[in-house]
Amino acid sequence: MEVILLERVPKLGQMGQVVRVRDGYARNFLLPRGKALRATSANKERFETQRAQLEARNLERRGEAQEVATKLDGQSFTIIRQAGESGVLYGSVQTRDLAEAISAGGFSVERSQIQLSVPIKTLGLHEVSILLHPEVEVTVTVNVARTADEAERQARGENVTAREEIDLDELGLEVGAALEEAGPQDAE
Repeated sequence: MEVILLERVPKLGQMGQVVRVRDGYARNFLLPRGKALRATSANKERFETQRAQLEARNLERRGEAQEVATKLDGQSFTIIRQAGESGVLYGSVQTRDLAEAISAGGFSVERSQIQLSVPIKTLGLHEVSILLHPEVEVTVTVNVARTADEAERQARGENVTAREEIDLDELGLEVGAALEEAGPQDAE
């Protein structure tokens, strides 16, 4: 199916281009969301008459997205989750969780704007892209931790999942010293 794009669509084309896409993609995504029109002669004429309005609206939206991007870019958000000793989460952090955390931070972001290729399943600092507008993308840091104290340690660069190395020789000396202090035990 051929469609006229009403806005820039990543990996497809710019506003005003006539592109061929699969029927399902057009019917289920592009047309219902107002991103494209069917490429009929009547729609082509209608698009050309409204082109100036569409471009003005696109510039306005991009300007608004750029303002939000300057404030949001580089921000860090903390998400508290339960995890095992090795740092693997019992669940995962999805786009819904990220949208809630970013909204709690004072920004308005939809789930669909968050570009998360795979769910976050480990503790640590994770870089996440947010597509505020087809032409404006920012990156935020998500700090996934078990507690707020652990989140602060991770932010400083500490590895919270590393176990302390125990030197067995020192452990043996400590046990021997403890036994000496306890004194000889009377055998009954």
